[in-house]
Amino acid sequence: MRPALSDYRHLASGKVRELYRVDDETLLFVASDRISAYDYVLDSQIPDKGRILTAMSVFFFDLLARSADMPNHLAGPPDDERIPEDVLGRALVVAELEMLPVEAVARGYLTGSGLIDYQNTGTLCGIELPSGLSEASRFAEPLFTPATKAELGQHDENISFDVVVDLIGADRAAEVRDRTLQTYRLGADYALDKGIIVADTKFEFGVDADGTLRLADEVFTPDSSRYWRADDWQEGVVQQSFDKQFVRNWLTSADSGWDRYGDAPPPPLPQHIVDSTRARYIEAYERISGRKFADWIGTAA
Repeated sequence: MRPALSDYRHLASGKVRELYRVDDETLLFVASDRISAYDYVLDSQIPDKGRILTAMSVFFFDLLARSADMPNHLAGPPDDERIPEDVLGRALVVAELEMLPVEAVARGYLTGSGLIDYQNTGTLCGIELPSGLSEASRFAEPLFTPATKAELGQHDENISFDVVVDLIGADRAAEVRDRTLQTYRLGADYALDKGIIVADTKFEFGVDADGTLRLADEVFTPDSSRYWRADDWQEGVVQQSFDKQFVRNWLTSADSGWDRYGDAPPPPLPQHIVDSTRARYIEAYERISGRKFADWIGTAA
């Protein structure tokens, strides 16, 4: 018989996930259907989003462990008997790690906050970039562009590699940078074979009791990555996406009526945006994994 969620002590709430203690060494990592944008958790939820994020993370954790010998925080299978029935399919039992205070971001293309920094300074996280780049320009080589790990409701800020060294030390900073770029290249190459560009992605790393660096949180999900259609890519224009950029674009459009720089929170998402977001997340998972989302644990066909 599976435990109830109330059997575990709640430790923390994030924008999307809830964290519970299982025992002295493991935690329950539960993904909700909440969606965040521009440092707000929106009132609207995306049905099945928690399951999609979990399914995508499990797929890539496995791929990276086999292909790149990249250790991760998983401490059991996605149907682990320690997972309560009501969160089965959107929860994972994970090892407790000492999390590093850095968002490890890899970028293969110029967009988002990276484009804003480039337009203002000609640089990105202290890296000098060529002139003449624009929205969706492809870099000659992927870049490691770290950011601060902000508290809930606060904004992540891009930082230089020197700041990462100050935060976690030179050796660990170099290891995080190298692992980030290696992992991005492997995942991006895999996705490209499926017709999807991973424009950028964000990883989180933790350190176990033996000092081993482990990939944690989520990996290559539509929340932590920008997914574009490879056959539609065109430099200089905003790309059609399979990720939550679709929601960001609606929020900043005239249709939403929302002033991003004002004091009011974002409005609820209209049903067609909710439905389209869900469909895009599912398509990203199915195209990349080659699996049917309906077959994932706890998902109704």
